[in-house]
Amino acid sequence: MKITFLGGGNMAIALVGGLIQRGFNAQDLAVIEILPDARERLSAQFRIRVFGEASAEALACDVLVLAVKPQQMREALTGLPAGGKRPLIVSIAAGLLVNDLARWMDGYRRIVRAMPNTPALIGAGMTGLYADPSVSAEDRKNAETILAAVGETIWVDSESLIDSITAISGSGPAYVFLFLEAMQEAARELGLSSEAAQKLAIQTVMGASQLARDSSEPVDVLRQRVTSKGGTTAAALDKMAASGVKTGLIAGMQAAAARSRELGVELGRD
Repeated sequence: MKITFLGGGNMAIALVGGLIQRGFNAQDLAVIEILPDARERLSAQFRIRVFGEASAEALACDVLVLAVKPQQMREALTGLPAGGKRPLIVSIAAGLLVNDLARWMDGYRRIVRAMPNTPALIGAGMTGLYADPSVSAEDRKNAETILAAVGETIWVDSESLIDSITAISGSGPAYVFLFLEAMQEAARELGLSSEAAQKLAIQTVMGASQLARDSSEPVDVLRQRVTSKGGTTAAALDKMAASGVKTGLIAGMQAAAARSRELGVELGRD
């Protein structure tokens, strides 16, 4: 499978690195990147083919991964040459709908939308995938192979659910970072050093996440097991409930989903 990335930013770099680490031949990977410095870095780091424009040679691929900024996508796609054998399109650009991508490519709909998140940069990502009905099972498998190079994947049957994935996992790292900020700030206020606060908070979140992942029990049961009646954990959770922490988090994620839907309309507007 020959894969070309349109755009050589951080997510494209993560995917290229992940694919090579998983055994892909570097010569089957290519990047189209207009910035000379970025081209030099990509070539030196991965020894892959790098192009300054979307030439016929650069586009001679089985999969074209759209990795430019959403605001730049329309111009990038309208500049692509038409005709000839056209590859599977995998878009990792947030917000852009299949209908709009297809419109900018003269109705071409062999498109998969992917919503990765930033932990993909260290190979621990979570990506939601949606395929246009015209996409074959083989194409779906190829798209999943590419995104699985940087973490876990999940498919949804409705494109609207990509907005939900954006709200939960796409924006999700920011929620975790906010929680870590709060834990570290509380630790410092309780007399611990900054170094101790950081280590305690990060390792606690990592350990709890791994426990939830590996356990056969739902997270509410795991929470109840840590919460002794009248104990310290109960005191903390009662205070958080009174402050609306859980309600606020859910409302925030719903707001993120709503904003994702709005952005899809805004970005696709002519």
